[in-house]
Parts: sequence; structure tokens; C-alpha cells
Amino acid sequence: MAGRANHPFLLGYALLCVTEMLWSGGTAVRAQTLVAAPGQPQAQMPAQIQAYPIASDARLAGDSRQTRFVLDLDKTVQFRAFVLSDPYRVVVDLPQVSFHLPTGAGSGGRGLVKAFRYGLVMPGGSRIVFDLTGPARIANASVLDSANGQPPRLVLELEEVDQASFAKLLGADGQGLQPGTAPGVTVTAAAPSGPPTIQPPPTALPANAAPPNAAPDSRPVVVIDPGHGGVDNGTQSGEIPEKDVVLAFGLTLRDRLERTGKYRVVMTRADDTFIPLDDRVRIARNQSASLFVSIHADALPRKEGEAQGATIYTLSDKASDVEAERLADAENRADAIAGINLTDEPTDVADILIDLVRRETRTFSNRFARLLMTDMKPATPLHKRPLKSAGFRVLKAPDVPSVLVELGYTSNKADMENLSSETWRSRTAEAMARAVDSFLAKRVATAAGERSEKPGARAKP
Repeated sequence: MAGRANHPFLLGYALLCVTEMLWSGGTAVRAQTLVAAPGQPQAQMPAQIQAYPIASDARLAGDSRQTRFVLDLDKTVQFRAFVLSDPYRVVVDLPQVSFHLPTGAGSGGRGLVKAFRYGLVMPGGSRIVFDLTGPARIANASVLDSANGQPPRLVLELEEVDQASFAKLLGADGQGLQPGTAPGVTVTAAAPSGPPTIQPPPTALPANAAPPNAAPDSRPVVVIDPGHGGVDNGTQSGEIPEKDVVLAFGLTLRDRLERTGKYRVVMTRADDTFIPLDDRVRIARNQSASLFVSIHADALPRKEGEAQGATIYTLSDKASDVEAERLADAENRADAIAGINLTDEPTDVADILIDLVRRETRTFSNRFARLLMTDMKPATPLHKRPLKSAGFRVLKAPDVPSVLVELGYTSNKADMENLSSETWRSRTAEAMARAVDSFLAKRVATAAGERSEKPGARAKP
């Protein structure tokens, strides 16, 4: 890695010129909130969690022409509901809610709703996303006070419409719009306590980011990116969703790396918060990261057979095989799953200077992937083809070596036992940390030398 400090002037100048052009704007949301475990009694929860409204049940009724959704709450809330297209969805934004819904809630649908998902989408804000069978409009949206033995309820009524009518809801171009601009319904209800309507923080930093006024830290930055989170559960073959499995592992890996004192470790998320894909990349670039490691766990549909073991992915314009392409397509839909519009990549990035930087970054990414494979092999089962590549959006930082590690398959019993084991997490995190040490050894030595050199001292010949 020491060679990276001696790039030809042309490459360094290229990065300075194009970095802001390609990746300016937008910040990631820092995760600082607490989420209660499903089924945890209210009396046992910390005071911060008790302040949040609690959703205790959700149900669908109706048919393919009119469908009603009802969410039982312990207090009234404000919310905003709107529609999106490509695919057809309805999104409901709420203040932060502690969801205590029955197991499997949302996995099935009825009438106009195929399924729905829910979770934290930013600090102070939760979201429910409904996948629709076709175009529909919001016929009614309201919050009902507690009455006649019924708790406060959020009620959403959907009505089937034709495509032309749906296009008018969205505007002349018929395209889905960002939350806050899409036509919808805002419902205001007097809430006796709890947070206000969703307000993104005025400034946002990734978890573990250095404070703005902190002294310069010359240690290499390692960004750990637990996939999914919040409204996006990821895969789920059993009771534990992928987002929880990978977060637990990411925190274990963070702790292992921080114990060495060699690195500054940054988490894209440290709790159950949704972070858009582009913001995950932006965190790594804004932190001038030396390495980006995205953590996931795959699952195969039953009809596709059985697979087991960890797989390490790097970025490629062409997928190494059909399975890699399937996985990349699934992971790249994370923003759509959370009800966020996907943004197109800039088309004017074919400049040869940028291409040179990207090629070198891919070379380093491939080198780290091979080190990971070697060090992980004694610690955990690997897939029969452990090194693969595909077009993952989260790996597209042009100047940060990046890999995506699928720890195993939640659809495989043996893998799931490992993923749920603290002993396995510790052993595998130790193996991955050794690979990080090997990959960044020269960078660590350089950083240590810079820290030991006294200000104003003459460099030794």
C-alpha cells in the first residue's frame, strides 16, 4: 500500500479535480437511536424507548378494488403518506415508532397490497412501505383516537386506479418523486408526548466519525458497512433478519480492530437505521478511507437448491456468474425497498484519468479479497467459489479499495448456526482483522512514523 502514496502526479491531480464533481452533495444519517427488541415488555425498556409510540398490531382488509390498512398504536401520531412508481408503492412516514408487531407481520398481503415492511429510516423517523399489485391512490388517511375499547389507530385506505390516473398523481412524467415532494396526504394529530414529525438532523456524521474539531488522526481509516437496516430487513429465512445478523458481526469486527489501536474504525451504521447505498459509499470517501468492508448474508430460494459458506465479492462491470449477478441485483434494490428513488450515476465519467484511478483501486480490492479468503479459510466454511465479482453499487467508490463479504447463507442451517454464534463471530472477525493487518501493514507503519515525529523536527536522511 505504500505505493499508493507515490501515485504519478497525473493520477493525484485527477482525483482532486473529479472527486467533488462525482460525489458532491448529500450526507449520511448518523445512527444514534435505540430500538427495543420485539416482544420486550414496556416496563423493561430504557426511558428513551418508552417515550416512543408503540405499534402493537397491523392488519389488512378488503379486496383488489379497495384495501384498508390499520396500525394499532398506544398514542396518536402525525404521519405523511404518498405514492411512488417503478414499482408501485405507498410510503408512510412517521415519527420514530417502536414496532412490536407479531412475527411475520407484513410478509403476506391482501387486496391491493402484496406485502409491507417497516422500520427505522433515520434518527427520529420510521417508515412503512407497501408493495402494491398495481396502480392505486390514497383514498383516505387518518389517525383515530382511542374509543370504545379500541386503541389509537392509523388508518390508510387505498383505491384501485388506472395507469393514467396514477400518472396524474405523480406529475406529467409519471415518475416517482422523492419523499417530501410526491403528492400525498399529511395527517396532523396532537401527540401528548414523543418526538415531533420527521426532521433530518442539520448535520450528519457516520457512526464513530471523528468530531469536527478533533486533532488530526493519521491512522488508516477502515469503514465497516453492515448491510440493510431499519425498514430494509435484508434476507430472512428464519426468525433473525439479515440486518441484525450483519450488524452483530460488524460490531464484533469493529471492536477487534479498535483494540489494536492501529486504525480509526468508522461504522456506516451502529444500530437499526437505514442508510441509502450512495451514502454508504460517500461515508468512505468523505473519511478518506483506506478500506471499505460491506457485510452481508445471502439466502437462496428453495427452488434454487442449497449453498453454504462465505463469499467475497469485488466490483466488476460484468458479473462472474449468474448467482453473483442475482445477488448484486438484489442488493442494489435496497434504496427502492426503503421507498427511496434510485439516482442515476453520472454518465460523463469515462475520462481516462478517472478510469486509471478506478483500475488501480480494483487491483487493491482484488488483493485484499485474496488475503481475506486465505485468512478466513481456517476460521469459517467458504463457498465452493469464494471469490466472485459483480456490479454492486456499494463498492463503486473510485478511490477506496472495497469488498462485500457474504458471511454465509441464512437459508442454510449450518451457516445460520454460525451466524447466530458469538464464538463464531469472534473467530471469524479475528481472521478478517488479520487480513486487514496484512493489507494495511505499510500504511500503519507510515502513520506510526508520522505520529512519532515531533513537530518542527528535521527529517532524517
